[in-house]
Amino acid sequence: MLTVSSRLKDSPKLPLIKNGIKKRRHILDLDDFAMEEIDGIFQAADAMKEILQRDIRKVPTLRGKTIITLFHESSTRTRVSFEQAGKILSADVINVSSSGSSVEKGESLYNTALTLQAMNADVVIMRHPHSGAPNFLARHLGLSVINAGDGGHAHPTQGLLDLYTIRNHFGNIAGLKVTIVGDILYSRVARSNLWGLTRMGAHVVLCAPPTLMPIDFTSGCHRVEGHPFSSVVIETNVDKAIQGADVVMPLRLQLERQEAGHLPTLREYSRTYGISAPRLALAKPGALVMHPGPMNEGVEIDSVVAHGVQSVIEEQVRNGVAIRMALLYGITSPIDEQGTGR
Repeated sequence: MLTVSSRLKDSPKLPLIKNGIKKRRHILDLDDFAMEEIDGIFQAADAMKEILQRDIRKVPTLRGKTIITLFHESSTRTRVSFEQAGKILSADVINVSSSGSSVEKGESLYNTALTLQAMNADVVIMRHPHSGAPNFLARHLGLSVINAGDGGHAHPTQGLLDLYTIRNHFGNIAGLKVTIVGDILYSRVARSNLWGLTRMGAHVVLCAPPTLMPIDFTSGCHRVEGHPFSSVVIETNVDKAIQGADVVMPLRLQLERQEAGHLPTLREYSRTYGISAPRLALAKPGALVMHPGPMNEGVEIDSVVAHGVQSVIEEQVRNGVAIRMALLYGITSPIDEQGTGR
């Protein structure tokens, strides 16, 4: 394993990944991440976790870099963990919300981003209610863009931290049965996890009411040869979906994105699809319970399961900081280390 430049003095030794994260300018989704690149990010995150375990959690790695979080939707975990990741690496982190900014005065997304670029920002971490907004900025700006969630499209850093959590428990993701239950149709987490899990060789089962499953899956179009998700199993019976699973991941109902008519009642949904202790017992002994958060306890997951011994939900949050530190390190590395980028 090679070590990075002298600017990482007092920092962990991190891998230089050929054709990996260090040649990437933006992080927009996981659809074009190779297995080797994901493994490289995990190696870097392992090194970052060592920093997080120190008494003084501060290294000069990104000193002189400016990171702006531009959030047009509410967030706790993603925003705070990105801010913490940047500050631990000694970057200057500036938080901008649509509320209280010139967006309230009618300023366009493009002009807001141009303003931030004019202030010599190095990275913009963006959450937006409209799918494709981070891609738009990446095409038109000269700084790096990280997608922190765009509409129902993608949430790549959540996908990576979920993969990392699974890998840390099992050593390998290939061959594991991962069951994702809930609002598949509107979930950006489900989409990014699909790309990551299938790329890493997991057996993925999606379970949802037909009204909350994308039409590609309900129609069987995904079974066409060459489709990236041809190996994904679709199930509407949650007990059957969970049977023998290594990982069970319920998803929150994205009520803010849904139109009426998807479900009869929340009580009916919880009874039919909620993850309870008896239902979890159908999975393999010791199966992991994961959730991207925020949780609606008593709807998609019972409290006893969410806070039980099989739950790694808080571990996901901790791993999110390490993964985001690794990604910030990767995309802000000098050109002579990382190539031209994308």
